Amino acid sequence: MSSPAQPPIVQPVSSVSATSLYCGDLHESITEAQLYELFSTIGPVVSIRVCRDLITRRSLGYAYVNFQAPPDAARAIDVLNFQVVNGKPVRIMYSQRDPALRKSGVGNIFIKNLDKDIDNKALYDTFAQFGNIVSAKVAADMQGQSKGYGFVQFDTTEAAQVAIDKVNGMLMNDKQVYVGPFQRRNERGGGPSTFNNVYVKNLHESVLEDKLREVFEKYGALTSVVVMKDAEGVSKGFGFVCFEDTEAAGKAVEELDGYAAIEDKAWIVCRAQKKAEREAELKSKFDAERRERMEKMAGANLYIKNLEDTVDDAKLRELFQEYGTITSCRVMRDTSSVSRGSAFVAFSSADEATRAVTEMNGKMAGTKPLYVALAQRKEDRRMRLQAQFAQRAITSGGMPNMGPYGMPPPGVPGAMYYGQPPPGMVGPPQPQPGFGFQPVMPPGPGRPMGPGGPNMQYVMPIPQRQGVPGGQRGRGGRAGGAGAGRGQGRQNIRFNPNMRQQDMPPAPLPGAPPGEPMPPPDAPANPVAILAAQLPTASPDQQRMLLGEALYPLVDSVEPASSAKITGMLLEMDQSEVLHLIESPDALRAKVQEALTVLKAAAAEEAGN
Repeated sequence: MSSPAQPPIVQPVSSVSATSLYCGDLHESITEAQLYELFSTIGPVVSIRVCRDLITRRSLGYAYVNFQAPPDAARAIDVLNFQVVNGKPVRIMYSQRDPALRKSGVGNIFIKNLDKDIDNKALYDTFAQFGNIVSAKVAADMQGQSKGYGFVQFDTTEAAQVAIDKVNGMLMNDKQVYVGPFQRRNERGGGPSTFNNVYVKNLHESVLEDKLREVFEKYGALTSVVVMKDAEGVSKGFGFVCFEDTEAAGKAVEELDGYAAIEDKAWIVCRAQKKAEREAELKSKFDAERRERMEKMAGANLYIKNLEDTVDDAKLRELFQEYGTITSCRVMRDTSSVSRGSAFVAFSSADEATRAVTEMNGKMAGTKPLYVALAQRKEDRRMRLQAQFAQRAITSGGMPNMGPYGMPPPGVPGAMYYGQPPPGMVGPPQPQPGFGFQPVMPPGPGRPMGPGGPNMQYVMPIPQRQGVPGGQRGRGGRAGGAGAGRGQGRQNIRFNPNMRQQDMPPAPLPGAPPGEPMPPPDAPANPVAILAAQLPTASPDQQRMLLGEALYPLVDSVEPASSAKITGMLLEMDQSEVLHLIESPDALRAKVQEALTVLKAAAAEEAGN
């Protein structure tokens, strides 16, 4: 393209200040002193201000310069525009304080398919011959490299139209450019039914712009054609074709998708999409597919844990195949292919899965009882725990001096505990239970009956801890004696989980014949099995207390700071899962960490509100 004519002296449009200039694209290190030194060579300067962040005081990349005389401002634009300061060319234009006029888009044109060597000054010089330019800018990335398109704004619509008529389709640095009116994003269409830009992939290496243009120009006028290449100039196998008319673009996509006339490679032709739009569409598609799978498998997918390390997929299938048709079966393993002790089994129907849960939950597989439940997504499980925690916080919010998981602390008048005789009932002296109090329920089906008969009940007295005044210490670390004045009658007992039950002599509960204690069992009893046997005959409150007394010391050993809250959260889980946590230290640690995450999220949300 021939060199442009000498640009005229820029005159301000009537709606802008004739003495105030806007300086953009400034390097962050530029100061007012440097700008004053630069602009004072033109004429007397009234004021200069570099706009900065209010907090960090770092430059925002633009400034305002005010001259005394309008001719000096016009001459500054003509002489100093795009002059390099601190390594970056400064873009100068008249200051437009009215944002409505600044964003109106009047006289604004869009240029694309620019050569990478064309900068702001080259773009300004090319279009200055068509009228007064308010602004000219080439879009650049974070490294300052041209993105191949730019914008020029004239002071009148007529000048912009002349530039479009003269430059559109011309060659700039041996590349044909497209010049057209600027359109805002919401005006460009680009939806599924109205688009101009077409994406073509699966191209053979021999297919370049000329061949692509030859194939697509049959469907309508083209504004640009490009095949993407690597650093060596070799085709990447995809490109873009832009039509002037949306109908032509739609027709090309409809007829050329699957085109395989060149090197037997079928082209994929579709509407060009931005990366964010494409990612959002794919995410929506995958989410819909996942929801469909979840709905299809709702109630039919089981989660199994507490598996022995020797159980593999085949053994797991053998365990569950009698309950229905298994569609998938997998034991979870770590990176070293070692079993994690958990697995998933999916059945063809929810009825089969329900039957498997009923029959297999708690069943011994080898030497360990299985935990079987319906599978839940991690997000759903976390949301359920958060909701339960929030509900518990609301429920216990107005109750003073509440212990863990909503229980009144031991020693509060009127508080009842499992194993304590009701008011008015006379019986032998009973120990005040604290956390770790382990009452034993009457024998039931599958449990041996002691010589005291079916109505005989026993508790395990907790021996006093040595070295603590008063013999016992509360959860908060307060010892008896000096601190007993604030909690007289309160007896907080901390259970030693390492203590074996056969070391403690049993004492009869109320209703047992005096002087006839049950002899200790011949073999050590499994505390979890005993606890599980107690639950069916206990009331809901008693069940909660039993589980809490067994669970609290274990949680306290893992996370002492939040043991009370975490115990309350874990007690909202299914009883069989709580029993598994009492039995499995690894599973307990994992659940405690998950509960801590929920607590931190709730605290952060409350702090944000």
